[in-house]
Amino acid sequence: MRMNLELIGALNELEKERGISKEILLEAIETAIVSAYKRNYDANSNSSVRVDINQETGAIHVYSRRKVVEEVEDEALEISLNDAQEIDPNYQLDDIVETEVTPKDFGRIAAQTAKQIVIQRIREAERSIVFYEYANREGDVITGIVRRVEHRNIIVDLGKVEAVLPASEQMPNDNYEPNSRFRFYISEVRQSSKGPQIFLSRTHPGLLKNLFEIEVPEIQSGVVEIKAVAREAGQRSKIAVFSRDENVDPVGACVGNKGMRVQEVVSQLNGEKIDIVEWVPDEAVFIGNALSPAKALYVNLDPNNKTARTVVPDDQLSLAIGKEGQNARLAARLTNWKIDIKSESQAKDDPLFQPLEELEFSQEQEFEEIIEEVVEVQDDQEQDVAEEVAEEVIEDEVAEEIADEQLASSSKGLDEDALAKISNIKKRKSWEERFGSLNLEDIESGTVDKSKTKKKEKEDKEPKVIKDFSMLDLEDFGFNEEK
Repeated sequence: MRMNLELIGALNELEKERGISKEILLEAIETAIVSAYKRNYDANSNSSVRVDINQETGAIHVYSRRKVVEEVEDEALEISLNDAQEIDPNYQLDDIVETEVTPKDFGRIAAQTAKQIVIQRIREAERSIVFYEYANREGDVITGIVRRVEHRNIIVDLGKVEAVLPASEQMPNDNYEPNSRFRFYISEVRQSSKGPQIFLSRTHPGLLKNLFEIEVPEIQSGVVEIKAVAREAGQRSKIAVFSRDENVDPVGACVGNKGMRVQEVVSQLNGEKIDIVEWVPDEAVFIGNALSPAKALYVNLDPNNKTARTVVPDDQLSLAIGKEGQNARLAARLTNWKIDIKSESQAKDDPLFQPLEELEFSQEQEFEEIIEEVVEVQDDQEQDVAEEVAEEVIEDEVAEEIADEQLASSSKGLDEDALAKISNIKKRKSWEERFGSLNLEDIESGTVDKSKTKKKEKEDKEPKVIKDFSMLDLEDFGFNEEK
């Protein structure tokens, strides 16, 4: 009896600590004890047996169940009407007669069976909890600690479970030293006989998208939307952004003050170069923007072949194509157009590359902004020197090298308790689920112009504060101009 009371107490503690229902465990234990009874005390496996466990005292009773029939064919399953009425005169045909058959030394076997079942169910419950927790976070970014290397795969500790970073998902410029911390993209979660298997990625474009969402408040609030991402992990990436508020510059919001926001993302990706371009509804202008840092003169679109014929200045042809065609390749993936690039001199003799219309690309505005920043930093230099420096920034990407040098002083350490809090992190809804992605029809119909952020609406509702008479106008006096 003492053992049975300890069993009930243990089940109550498990229900409190692990969240496993006591009723579920008792049902599993009863089923297991039935199997143990048949295996040890009853040669006939077809016999019907019921086990009853008292939830207050823990007493275990085994009952044999037989059906009342006129002619008995199987004594293990059936009992005659006369024999049943000898036990109780109220029995009728098709009734079930239960007779207690609890062996005297059955407590030891029952306790051993119950222990095995409880341990098994605890493991299954813990695996299910871990599986559903991380399955809900599939497509999210998580912080983990590198533990060891197994067959070129990196084993990462996520706190409650170990995950796998396959060799195909590793960045070539990462140094996966033991106990080093990285941010990973949860690409897939599987349920297996050995428990949940979590597969991570450092090369997925979703990692770049989520890192920008973490670092840029305008993306978190829904003002700025990431429309497209093209990435060659460890080398270079392009990201196209769009602002729902005409007063917010999407590129500037992602770059941040002195490039601090994009620098933080670059540090998380171990120095991967990132081009941020503005997404616009006009596909020709967008393709020109996507070729940044090169400046496109004009773009001719061939919708039937999904081809964009782009012309750039003679001195920027190699810049537009990029090293081993990387810049043009990323621009094509970002825009979903096949891009054919020629220099201005090459396009003169090709009728397909003749200009159809003059386009104004947002890169010109970015070029002027870079000039202004260089002038602010170098007040003692003349304007023409600043323009030369700005050209070098765009063509030679000096700005990205400067950003890399500042990473050592501006890098932030990860929270020491980050892994301890992983189990409490709920799945963060995707940007599209929270704010809804605007398509080209919404922009052309003017829906985007009507949408305002909550902060903007709050500012519009705030009353005007008059501090002196110079701030007054006719509307403040309520005069009707017609009258």
